[in-house]
Amino acid sequence: MTTQPYSKRITGIGSALVDILINESDDFLKHLGKEKGGMTLVESADIKTILAKTDKTPAIVPGGAACNTIIGIGRLGGTARFIGRRGDDNFGTLFEDALRSARVEPELTLSPSPTGSVISVITPDAQRSMFTYLGASTELEPHRITASLFADTAITMIEGYLLFNPELMMAAVHAAKKAGAMIALDLASFEVVHASREILDDLIKDHVDILIANEDEAEAFTGYADEKNALQALSAHVTYGVLKLGKRGSLISFNNTTTRIDARTGKEAKDTTGAGDLWAAGFLFGIANGFSIEKSGQLASACGYEVCQVIGAQIPEEGWERIRALI
Repeated sequence: MTTQPYSKRITGIGSALVDILINESDDFLKHLGKEKGGMTLVESADIKTILAKTDKTPAIVPGGAACNTIIGIGRLGGTARFIGRRGDDNFGTLFEDALRSARVEPELTLSPSPTGSVISVITPDAQRSMFTYLGASTELEPHRITASLFADTAITMIEGYLLFNPELMMAAVHAAKKAGAMIALDLASFEVVHASREILDDLIKDHVDILIANEDEAEAFTGYADEKNALQALSAHVTYGVLKLGKRGSLISFNNTTTRIDARTGKEAKDTTGAGDLWAAGFLFGIANGFSIEKSGQLASACGYEVCQVIGAQIPEEGWERIRALI
């Protein structure tokens, strides 16, 4: 699909999670036996154990990769919807209220299980390492994912973590395609790529229009560490191939042309939580609204920069004002 879709709505589907953010040392992470920068699935008891090991006071905010992106699109002034499953508890209420306050239409079903949560350990280099208890979010039932949920959707943002549930992933892809939406997939983490190779190649080749990856994820998927070959491999079967390069900006492939987008410069990052998710918010908002690749990339870069200036994935209003000024 190479033409712009008629609708500007962006619909996300993914895990409805609450982020628990902790600033800690590299040694703290090492003692947990965790490789920096990725995501590890844990049980509810593990969340409690990790929290008991720190004397820091955590910050608690709504999260989940697709949710962060969709909230960003709502804050940009876009038309946004989020599909997920939450618990009938305080965390679940916090999550849904955050969607509504960001002008996002919630399509959430309720579960007797607890709302999912993620501990993000933020080390002094601003990198975040995640421990995820999926809770109620895993109970989103594939047979309930119908094309009507994606009505009037230009782009469907499917978080890569859904690859851990192949039946749900394929239900989302087929329903969104039936509704006429483009499919955007963020590869989420190198662990996700390694764990999903059995279905990932065919999924991307047959269904994905917009593929987004950072350097680690791109190398895990393509086998290439150099940006030129990695981007070429990422772009082989999609309309838009995106390689995020952190402080070196990003590369976007479209119609056999590569556009380099510079990273925003300024203050040092406080926390990289949500940086990729908010980058995707700016980029997808631009594509859905018919912006050029360069302008969409610049908007994405601004969103990624602003979220790195705060702890967590929630950009304050003054940050959104600076971003919206670019539109």
